[in-house]
Amino acid sequence: MAKVAFLGLGVMGYPMAGYLAKAGHEVTVYNRTQAKAEAWVKEHGGTAAATPRAAAEGAEFVMACVGNDDDLRAVCTGPDGALAGMDKGSVFVDHTTVSAKVTAELYDVAKAAGVGFVDAPVSGGQAGAENGQLVVMCGGDAEVYDRAAPMIDAYSKLCKRLGESGAGQLTKMVNQICIAGLVQGLSEGLHFAQKAGLDGRAVVEVIGGGAAGSWQMVNRFETMLDDEFDHGFAVDWMRKDLGICLDTADENGASLPVTALVDQFYKDVQKIGGGRWDTSSLIKRLRALDG
Repeated sequence: MAKVAFLGLGVMGYPMAGYLAKAGHEVTVYNRTQAKAEAWVKEHGGTAAATPRAAAEGAEFVMACVGNDDDLRAVCTGPDGALAGMDKGSVFVDHTTVSAKVTAELYDVAKAAGVGFVDAPVSGGQAGAENGQLVVMCGGDAEVYDRAAPMIDAYSKLCKRLGESGAGQLTKMVNQICIAGLVQGLSEGLHFAQKAGLDGRAVVEVIGGGAAGSWQMVNRFETMLDDEFDHGFAVDWMRKDLGICLDTADENGASLPVTALVDQFYKDVQKIGGGRWDTSSLIKRLRALDG
């Protein structure tokens, strides 16, 4: 059992930290909204800290799952940042989806302080976090990853190191690129089925067992057909992620025409008030175009 800090108790971090507590680790949590940290302690035990540094002091492992590059810098650096309170030989694990640029920056800062750093973005959404079934894609020094992996196992079904620092974030970009095109295709397929007068559920029952089947189809087709999107991975978050993908593609020369197009479709969803809707709301955009 280890002394662990968890920074960020959003829809992902809250249950992830809970699984660490359930595994028997001594967990200290930090959240920008203190009431959320206090609620977590009331539910899971452990301790709430007033700053990232206070949470990280004495911890063998510090996990973070916050919003974006700036949020990650805020909890890591500065006099109240986690790295200021971490001991040499401890490990920082970043579960935030961020740019490879900030990962490289913080890896260097951590290394200079004698702290290991693993970039470890996740896939599986809120349901995956709540069920302890996340897929975690990691980058970083092999020895540091080997130490962190047993901790990550508390809330994951698969955890794998893809390479040196930044490889985890690059792999998450691949994940989001694949999802973007897939959800648009699923939206168009279901929209077409409805316009053609077909029973969408019956259609999915048939095609879901063939080459068209996917996680998105299995887990989202019913709510898409029912026009329900108040759940899941928000459009605002997806646009943040796709922005990272497109910026990185500009740097490495990759062509992402479909990703760029779907990013604009998500922008349309935001314009009709769907920033917090699930990413499967792309079908709602198609319905809006029909008037």
